[in-house]
Amino acid sequence: MKLYTIGFTKKSAEKFFGLLREAGVTALVDVRLNNVSQLSGFAKRDDLRYFLSEICSVQYTHRIELAPTKDMLDAYKKRDIGWATYEERFLELMKTRQVENSIRREALDKAVLLCSEDNAQHCHRRLVAEHLAQQWNGVTIQHLA
Repeated sequence: MKLYTIGFTKKSAEKFFGLLREAGVTALVDVRLNNVSQLSGFAKRDDLRYFLSEICSVQYTHRIELAPTKDMLDAYKKRDIGWATYEERFLELMKTRQVENSIRREALDKAVLLCSEDNAQHCHRRLVAEHLAQQWNGVTIQHLA
């Protein structure tokens, strides 16, 4: 099973959709808490759903259970907590939610997890992908640049 991740920040629409086409993804799973922000540009939920279908023939879904809680995200963004604490809390949230049981494995094969961060290193999409890879056998993760 191949699972991809991508962030839209610091990417043009051409670069973003080109990376998805090159990777051959079949579905995009939006793991953002807020997917309708005006700051999202081409990655705002309804626009993204349209562009994915028209440009890449990719299906769009939003999985809120793969997003952090508002309190958790706010604490990190306001620097009340550091990355290590955020990561620990987020992984505990994934365990509590048992996301590996609520999502069909087949639905994520050749899918890409989307969030806003340009780099997966400090983004919860990486944590989601790694958590699922630990729970399911045979998962390969690729972060699209």
